[in-house]
Amino acid sequence: MKWFKALNKNQIPQPDTIKTIELAGKQLCLINNKNEIIATQSHCPHAGGHFSGGWCKNGNLVCPIHRYEYSLTTGRGAEGQGDYINIYPTELREDGLYIGFEESWWSKLWG
Repeated sequence: MKWFKALNKNQIPQPDTIKTIELAGKQLCLINNKNEIIATQSHCPHAGGHFSGGWCKNGNLVCPIHRYEYSLTTGRGAEGQGDYINIYPTELREDGLYIGFEESWWSKLWG
C-alpha cells in the first residue's frame, strides 16, 4: 500500500458533504458520512455520472443521474445492479488525511 497526503485537517469536508480532489493521477470523491471520511472513485460506472452531485442514504452513495446506489463500506452496487465502485482506505493522521492505493506488482518491481 502506498499512502498519499490528500488534505490538511482544515480541508476535510464537513459532515454530510462530498468533495472532489485529484491525487496521484486519480480524481476521487471524499465523502464525510457521519464523521467518517470515505474515498471513492469520482464517476458512476453505470452512466458516468459524477458523484460530487450525489448524496448519501442509509450507508450508500447515490448517483445523481439514475439514482444507482453503492455501499460506502464494500463499494458494491445495490442488488440487481451488478456493478461496484472503488473504495480507497483513508487514514486521519496528525498532519491531515491520507489515502492509500494498492501498488501493482509491476511498480513494486520496477518503481
